[in-house]
Amino acid sequence: MTVATPTIRITPTGDEPGARSLKVEVPPERVHEAQAKATSYYTRQARLPGFRAGKAPAELVRKRYRDQIRESALRELIDESWKAALEQESLKPLTEPHIHHLKFDDGAPLTFEFHVEVRPEITLERAGGFTLTRTAQPVTDELVTTQIEELRRQKAPWVPAAAEAAKPQPGELVRLTLATLENGEPKDPQQHEIVLGEGRAIPELEEHILRLAPGESADADIRFPDDFPEEAKRGQVRSVRLSVHEVKRRELPELGDAFAREIGDFESFDDLRKAVRQDMELDAAREADADVRRQVIEQIVAANTVPAPRSLVERVLAAFARAYEIPETELQKFANEFAPIAEAQVRRDLVLDHVAESNGLRATEQEVDERVAELAARRKIEPGQLYASLQKANRLRELERTITEEKVFAHLLSQSTVTDT
Repeated sequence: MTVATPTIRITPTGDEPGARSLKVEVPPERVHEAQAKATSYYTRQARLPGFRAGKAPAELVRKRYRDQIRESALRELIDESWKAALEQESLKPLTEPHIHHLKFDDGAPLTFEFHVEVRPEITLERAGGFTLTRTAQPVTDELVTTQIEELRRQKAPWVPAAAEAAKPQPGELVRLTLATLENGEPKDPQQHEIVLGEGRAIPELEEHILRLAPGESADADIRFPDDFPEEAKRGQVRSVRLSVHEVKRRELPELGDAFAREIGDFESFDDLRKAVRQDMELDAAREADADVRRQVIEQIVAANTVPAPRSLVERVLAAFARAYEIPETELQKFANEFAPIAEAQVRRDLVLDHVAESNGLRATEQEVDERVAELAARRKIEPGQLYASLQKANRLRELERTITEEKVFAHLLSQSTVTDT
């Protein structure tokens, strides 16, 4: 259906999930008005030889500033047309519109097309009545002990290995110099510190390091693995010279009340164990809750037709690529591998937005303020201080989104059966 405004005619020409196309026609009379307005502006501003400011003939101004007048008029007419399109079509744009097929001839209507990404409307025939399973991993004494050992390892200082002549072992820190060999001569030597066995160095390089005691050097040919992050180096062989200078090991602290006090505000080692168990149980509960939320979204998507528009998938992939700092040469491969994950994310967001909108579950200003006050109390700072900090970091929308999702999932799970196992 075509709806006409007093001056601008807007006609939908294309509709696909996630995108809309609209043809715009501005009649010559409205074009003339916009050009006359722009001409008047430049007449007031013009400084032309032989004329006082604002007194130059309009015809001379039009000739002198023709391109600027057309550009100004065009910008005004496009802005006016976009406002009319938003109102007429009730659009929910995700981006600014693109302009296509622009025709701007003297004495003729101005015509062009808007192409804009929009959030697609979806319908959920079924959003409840599902059977969901919630499984929280039991926190055993062994798991608590393992976590405490990890804390112990993190707190352990690096000290020189007891036997200076001893060769390094996995888990030890090695300070070394690595230089590229050119015609047998070392070039561009660089110092490194590597913890052996953590996968931060090429495995073949680590094998050579394990053979050297402090003070020893060796030449070796190192082949970069086929999955090396820098594609240009994959499969290449480099001749290098290794020189090991120092080997350090972690000195693990004694487990006891003193260690507990060093870790945090604990009176005894038993208090530390209890706190570690509680944290692990909370983590297990969060993971179980996240899995239930994943299940309900998957079942809703399976029971309904929920599109994953290409434009939205590409936006998610671009965000992933920025977050993971994917080099440009790897973008296509990354997009191919992560496309299913991006599509699932788009469907999830569309479902959550639809449920929030349909049931009035958007986070309110009061709920955001209450959450900020709660977080401020935990951090022992003033709510206003935290609010200003979140606002400056552009994270208030993120907090609002979190609260909305909590309300939506509470609503969805109330309509299904959740069984704890």
